[in-house]
Amino acid sequence: MKLKYFISFFALVALLASCSDDDAITLLDEIQVSSSYVSIDEAGGSNTITLNAKEGWTFDEAELPAWLTVSPMSGGAGETNVTFTAPAAPDGRTAVLHVKCGDKSQTINVIQGLAVVSEATCAEVIAGPESKTYRVTGTVTRIVNTTYGNWYLVDVTGEVYIYGTLDAKGGTKNFLSLGLEEGDIVTVEGPKTVYNGTVELVDVTVVKIQKSLVKVEGYDPEDATIPLEGGNVTVNLSCKTANGISVEIPDEAKSWLGIVSVTGGAEPVVTFHANANNGGDRSTNVVFKTVDDKGKEYTAMATINQKGAIVAATVAEFLEAAVGDTQYRITGVITKVANATYGNVYVRDWSGETYVYGIGAKGDFEAAGLKAGDVVTLVGKRGEYKGDPQMTGAVLESVIPVTPVTIDEFLDKEDSPNTYYMITGTIVDIANPTYGNVTLEDETNSVYVYGCYPGWGATGDNRKGLFEREGIEVGDKLSVIGVKSTYNGSPQLANGVYFSHEKPE
Repeated sequence: MKLKYFISFFALVALLASCSDDDAITLLDEIQVSSSYVSIDEAGGSNTITLNAKEGWTFDEAELPAWLTVSPMSGGAGETNVTFTAPAAPDGRTAVLHVKCGDKSQTINVIQGLAVVSEATCAEVIAGPESKTYRVTGTVTRIVNTTYGNWYLVDVTGEVYIYGTLDAKGGTKNFLSLGLEEGDIVTVEGPKTVYNGTVELVDVTVVKIQKSLVKVEGYDPEDATIPLEGGNVTVNLSCKTANGISVEIPDEAKSWLGIVSVTGGAEPVVTFHANANNGGDRSTNVVFKTVDDKGKEYTAMATINQKGAIVAATVAEFLEAAVGDTQYRITGVITKVANATYGNVYVRDWSGETYVYGIGAKGDFEAAGLKAGDVVTLVGKRGEYKGDPQMTGAVLESVIPVTPVTIDEFLDKEDSPNTYYMITGTIVDIANPTYGNVTLEDETNSVYVYGCYPGWGATGDNRKGLFEREGIEVGDKLSVIGVKSTYNGSPQLANGVYFSHEKPE
C-alpha cells in the first residue's frame, strides 16, 4: 500500500508540473484568486477561497465533476467567497477547473486526499467513479494524436480512450519519445474522466511497454466496419514467430461474427463475416495470439464493427430503451441549453424530455447557431449517468430554426407553413381549452393562437389536454412556437407548440 501512495504522490507532482501553456497559473489583472490550489480532506468537507474580479465571471460547468460542488458558479465584479465541497473519498481524487472573466481564464486545481491507484480492467474503469486513478493493461489499437499522445487502449473487457500521455520525465507533448506503436501491450495509470459519453484516462503515466510479436497492420475496409446488409472485414497482421496465430472471438459476439478464413506465415490474413444486422450498431474486440519459442504469449487486438439500423423513437420511447449501442432518432424542441460550448441541452417532444450530453464535437453547437426554441432532429445512443437517462454521441441531422419575435413583428410576417416563430404573451381569452386556442397579448399587440399542443410531433388525441394538465389559465404568460397563417382574413399563429408558461406574480 505504501508503494501505491508513493507512486501516486509523484504522479500528482507530474500532473501539477506538466500543465499545458493554456493551464499555466498566471497573475491576471481581470481576475485574481487567493489560492490556485484547493485542498479538501479525504473524509469530506469544504474549503473556501476568495475570488476578486473586475467584471462578471463564471466557472466552466462542463469541467465540474459530479463529486464536486462549487458555490457560487458565477458572479459579478468585486470580491466573492467561493466554496468547494466534496463528500468522503478514501481513494483520493483531483479536478482541474477554469474560471473565466471576459477573455481571460484562471486555472484552479482541486485536490482531495491522496490518489490511490487501483488495478483494473477496461470494463472496471468504465463502470468506476470519475476522478479515481486507475492502472490498466491493454493493447494500443489506434493512435489519433502523436503530439499529446491520444490513443485507444483495449483489453478483452472493453475500450478506454487515453487523452494525453506523459513522457518518461512527466512532460507533455512528447509522446513520440515513448516509441509506442499500435499493437504494443501497455500498462498505464491515470485519473478517469468522461467527456461526451466517452470514458477517458487523462495524462496517463506509462508504467510498462511490451512490444508485441504479433501486430495488426491494417483492415479492409479501412474502418473495419461491416455494413448493415452484412459482409466481410479482412485483418492484415504481421507475426514475428514461426508458431502461427490463433484467433479468439468473445462469446457474446459469436452469434453475429464468424471467421471465413485464416492464412499463416509472417503476414497472416484473417477474414471475418457478419450477416445482415436488424438491430443497432454493434462491435467487438477480437484477439490474435502467438507464442515465442519459450512459450511466452503475445497478443494483438482488433475492433470489428457493424452498422445497425437507426430506430425512430419518441422521447418517451427513447427513455424506456436499454442502455447500449443502438442508434435512435428523436425530434424535439431545445428547451434549455446547459452548456453551449459542448452542446449539452434538454430536448422535449409531446411525450417527454431528455438530456442530451453533447451535440457533435466541442464548438459544433455554437457553430450551427443553435439555441433554445429550435427544433432539432438528433441521432445518438441511449446512455445513462448516475441512473439518469441521457442521449450520448448525438449527431445533428437537421434543424428548424425558431425566431423569437414580438406579436407586432409576428403580424408583419408573410404567411408560411415552413417558417417558425416563438411569441410570448399574456393569455387574455381561452376559446378552446382542449386544444389550447387562445388570444395572446403583449405590449405591442394581440394575436389569436389556433392550437397550443403539448409538444413537437403531437397528433390526434395527443394534442389535447395540455391546459388542464398544466393548470394554464387566463392571466398566465405563455410562450408558444408556430407558423404565421391567415383564416377568414384574420392573421393567426397556427398549430402552436407549447414551450413554457408562467403564473402572474
